[in-house]
Amino acid sequence: MMRPSLALLLIALSSAIALGAVSASHWERVPAKDHARANPLSGQPDAAAAGALVYRDHCQQCHQVNAQGDGRKRPSLRSEKFRNLSDGDLEWFLRQGDLRHGMPSWSSLPQAQRWQIVAYLRSIQ
Repeated sequence: MMRPSLALLLIALSSAIALGAVSASHWERVPAKDHARANPLSGQPDAAAAGALVYRDHCQQCHQVNAQGDGRKRPSLRSEKFRNLSDGDLEWFLRQGDLRHGMPSWSSLPQAQRWQIVAYLRSIQ
């Protein structure tokens, strides 16, 4: 039979491990194959212009007209952190979302539109 203090210690340790796994950065969860993906629309001005329209309809409400966010829960999409992400990271995140932090999944958008948003974000950085 396990002593109550040892059982409590095991429960606390298990909880800490589980919370650590849950709080890992969402960027660390991007699969390598997605991280390595290149935007097939990169360098196409028409794609960035189309992405601006999609951004206006789906992203602007939270991230503001200038993509600067609100400085709190809704981050700036012009920050160095975002500039250092790969195009594949950004498309993966648009597809997956992060509801715990208020970011919806845009998997319902056609993949081409997600790539257009990425092209637009690159054009304003």
